[in-house]
Amino acid sequence: MSKWKIHTPEGVQDILFDECALKRNIEEKLRGLYRSYGYFEVETPTIEFYDVFSSDTGIIPQETMFKFFDQQGRILVLRPDITVPVARISASKYREMPYPMRFSYIGNVFRYNDYGGGKQNEFTQAGVEVLGVSTSEADAEVIAIAINALITAGLEDFKLDIGQVEFFNGLMDETKLTEEEMDRLKVMIDRKDYVGLEELLDKYDIRADLKKLITDLPALFGSADVIERVEALALNKRSLDALENIRQVLNILDDYGLGRYVSVDLGMLKGLNYDTGIIFRGFTYGIGFPILTGGRYDRLVEEFGRQCPATGFSMGVNLIMMALQRQKADIEKPCIDSIVCYSQKGRKTAFELCGELRRQGLLIELDLSGGDVEALKKYAARKGVGGVINVSDEETIEVHNIATGEINRTSIRELTKGC
Repeated sequence: MSKWKIHTPEGVQDILFDECALKRNIEEKLRGLYRSYGYFEVETPTIEFYDVFSSDTGIIPQETMFKFFDQQGRILVLRPDITVPVARISASKYREMPYPMRFSYIGNVFRYNDYGGGKQNEFTQAGVEVLGVSTSEADAEVIAIAINALITAGLEDFKLDIGQVEFFNGLMDETKLTEEEMDRLKVMIDRKDYVGLEELLDKYDIRADLKKLITDLPALFGSADVIERVEALALNKRSLDALENIRQVLNILDDYGLGRYVSVDLGMLKGLNYDTGIIFRGFTYGIGFPILTGGRYDRLVEEFGRQCPATGFSMGVNLIMMALQRQKADIEKPCIDSIVCYSQKGRKTAFELCGELRRQGLLIELDLSGGDVEALKKYAARKGVGGVINVSDEETIEVHNIATGEINRTSIRELTKGC
């Protein structure tokens, strides 16, 4: 046998009974939440053309994608993101649909060493996108859904940091730096690398007050007071408009009653290359990566031939699961309620009984081994099953309580009464 035959490749994993039940439960709740806001689900292909994610602006870094070829020699990729295919769909399949359009999705994506899956190469994204509207209300609705998604998934202690890329872009208008130089600054600021940032700025000819503000960016986070402090400085209209956008979004979130979940971070910069306005990240304790990311991407749909503002977010379902487990959250595990066994005379009755109990919402396992009741009770005890139901004939049923050892004799009519 090959040594790799029973192993999985690096960056992917099997999701077993308990974890899979938790994952499906989270996904089901999120689907219901998204629908309740009027966001309807789409499912995009796992395999896409490389061109969907390739552009001059580098929508998704090509080195993070799983690439291969089809029979015609065209480059294909395993879907590294779902926001981009949603933009493709909106510009093609839904070209005539009136705005705003609201999409939701839950699906697996594939990226090399991406924090969105906790450094897993395959992970599940669950998110929403709203296209065709560029208001603060749209930004706020998406953030409100993101907050409620985390609550719905079972998290209680988390925070969303809100930034605005146009604030930084306004500062850069004053510096006259090249794109490459600005990219270096972005990385230092987003990492909150104070020493590296100061050393880098010393190389550039920037006026003293602006240089100090850029140096202070990594520390400009906290409550809404940060906006007021920065507004007092000499800023151009682009940066001031960005601050006003954040203030409006915060005010709307206060009206939602969700203000306690958010804070401001003017030093948050590094995200996907299509970010154009409000950006945000969600964090919770026990996880060293953002558990969700989102923001405005008004130029992305243009890549597919249609001008359209848009905003949205995606959350890492695998990271949410990891957070719940590390925070010792009360997680419901799948458990069989009862095992039903039968003699040949009671087989038809046993099948009827299983059907009735399952319609009642119980999880019923039918014994397939044909073993005796005592052996089945030991099996049930090992699996944590509460009871064994033995159907001897059309009328006689024994209910064995595994915890107490008690045996009650009844009939199918009594057992299913009220079903």
